[in-house]
Amino acid sequence: MDSTCFNTAQRHSCQMMNPDLFKPPADLRQAGQPSKPNRSKTEQIRPELAQLVVDTKTGRSYSKGKLLGKGGFARCYEMTDLANNKMYAVKVIPQSRVSKPHQRDKITNEIELHKTLQHKHVVKFSHHFEDQDNIYIFLELCSRKSLAHIWKARHTLTDPEVRYYLRQIISGLKYLHSKGILHRDLKLGNFFVNENMELRLGDFGLAAKLETVEQRKKTICGTPNYLAPEVLNRQGHGTESDVWSLGCVMYTLLCGNPPFETLDLKETYKCIKEVRYSLPPSLSPAAQKLISAVLQKNPSDRLTLDQILAHEYFSKGFTPDKLPPSACVMVPELNPPSPAKKFFTKMAKSLFGKKKSKVEKNPTEEKEDISKLVSGMMKHSISRQISYKTVGVNETTSPAGQLASSGPLDTPAEEESRKSVSRSFKGTVASSTEVCEDALTPAAVAEAAMNALNSCLSTMPAASKNPPCLVKPKPFVWVTKWVDYSNKYGFGYQLSNQNVGVLFNEGTHLSLCDQRRTVHYCLTNNKHFTFQANALPEQLQNQKHIVELMANYMEQNLMEGGDLGCDERPSPGACPLLLQWMKTDHALVMLFNNGSLQVNFYTDHTKVILSKLSDSYVLTYISRERLSSSYPLSVLGERGSSPELRHRLRYVTQLLQHYASA
Repeated sequence: MDSTCFNTAQRHSCQMMNPDLFKPPADLRQAGQPSKPNRSKTEQIRPELAQLVVDTKTGRSYSKGKLLGKGGFARCYEMTDLANNKMYAVKVIPQSRVSKPHQRDKITNEIELHKTLQHKHVVKFSHHFEDQDNIYIFLELCSRKSLAHIWKARHTLTDPEVRYYLRQIISGLKYLHSKGILHRDLKLGNFFVNENMELRLGDFGLAAKLETVEQRKKTICGTPNYLAPEVLNRQGHGTESDVWSLGCVMYTLLCGNPPFETLDLKETYKCIKEVRYSLPPSLSPAAQKLISAVLQKNPSDRLTLDQILAHEYFSKGFTPDKLPPSACVMVPELNPPSPAKKFFTKMAKSLFGKKKSKVEKNPTEEKEDISKLVSGMMKHSISRQISYKTVGVNETTSPAGQLASSGPLDTPAEEESRKSVSRSFKGTVASSTEVCEDALTPAAVAEAAMNALNSCLSTMPAASKNPPCLVKPKPFVWVTKWVDYSNKYGFGYQLSNQNVGVLFNEGTHLSLCDQRRTVHYCLTNNKHFTFQANALPEQLQNQKHIVELMANYMEQNLMEGGDLGCDERPSPGACPLLLQWMKTDHALVMLFNNGSLQVNFYTDHTKVILSKLSDSYVLTYISRERLSSSYPLSVLGERGSSPELRHRLRYVTQLLQHYASA
């Protein structure tokens, strides 16, 4: 046992490792694990990492953010490069932990190995440096943490989700094996998930070069529940050992616990060596067959990675192209794609999915391409979340996941229920009521924005870059975070002044404002009510609770969409209401009752915000680097913009045109 590598005092963590996950109910030391060595006081009390870290060789400065994870060997922090606001996950290893040559060699080997890896499903290595206190390893930041965090919140996942994650793990693993690298520590905590719900394989602290059977390392290293029989029997590591761990991962995600987990570590090892585990009847037959074919005692009897992908579990089962962020904490609603969906995906790749051509298309060709794409989307009703054209008296709104172009009128029962709610508020607990008979409709907001953009684009001269932006744009409210839970409740969003709102599926809207002290509620007939949060009617408590749940989820799991660089913060009292939201495969469009419009592009996280100020518009563009620039729309029309921004403005305009004519 003295050569095991899973003792937390001997292991270092990568990115957001959670050391408490997979720990058996009984402490492992009671089952024979060696106790942690006594440490000196200097080792036990680590000095606090400075708020500002400077690379003396390059002169670059990094601001320390929140702690992402920690282990016995290292800590991982979120850090921001102050030169460009780029964010990283930074593994910080104290120099005191690598004072011995073999410890230093281990870190050096990890760095040198990780530097050579370039793959979509492997955590990106950026750079590293050290000072007298620490070694700093800068890695790709995966904002949705790891599969271990998702597993902890969900306990079990559905078959389509497991297929989705396994495909990406296998893709990354095939890449490693093709380069002669064994990971040797595959577990949920080492599969990181980025903002787009894409998986990245990380933590190469135990990775090693593939060797012949005679040369294979006989060290027992990895996580106890995921160790292969040949590793425990000191027969060495091969690619088959990683495949075994993959089978354990699949079992854990589907069943809620690792296959060989027991209360006693020795018993766990015995179960692994004897391949003694049970398959719950709740598993699909295909899943049971695949797990059985992977968890074979003899390494040569196990399926290869290619054979796993060819198995009926994958070939006959639906795998989603992507998962919604809500899948981190709840079961997502997943539907197999229709032929129309496949058509639109193919069309969309022609616009967003390829590298930029060195020869830029002329505006006419570009406009025709975008028009074909958007009209194809509207024609085939792809990803349409438009459920009404206007909001009027006695007209319901249901913007969640419906393909109907317009919502039906209230049924008599719904109408009476709505009137009853309205009567119960009137003249009692509501501090103010207002009927906005001349309120803007989604169609009016879309049409006004479309006309303004068309006017701008029609006069816009060719330019290679954007004009100088406003030095200090006036503060305005925009959406910094959002979550689509329309399969059950509605669409939630957080504004830049920290107010949070949800547009519910039945068309009502509830917002928590002024640091959640005030509640704004809007009925489908545009009648608004304002309450103090501590005096909210009983009828609205459930909706308020849902808004709070979404707010907490966004606070804990989502990063803000960029930095506008305004000296002033928008007024906390400003609370524009979301009138409607629409989604394509590449963008989210949000229309607000103050005449503003926001479009978020998924692939590169750029954003276009059109703010209505008096009788004119100000356009704010948030770039891939999360940096913002604001311009009066009239200035862009006179001076031109970069091809990147012009391309997005044309896409938005075409989308609004087809929406207005739908």
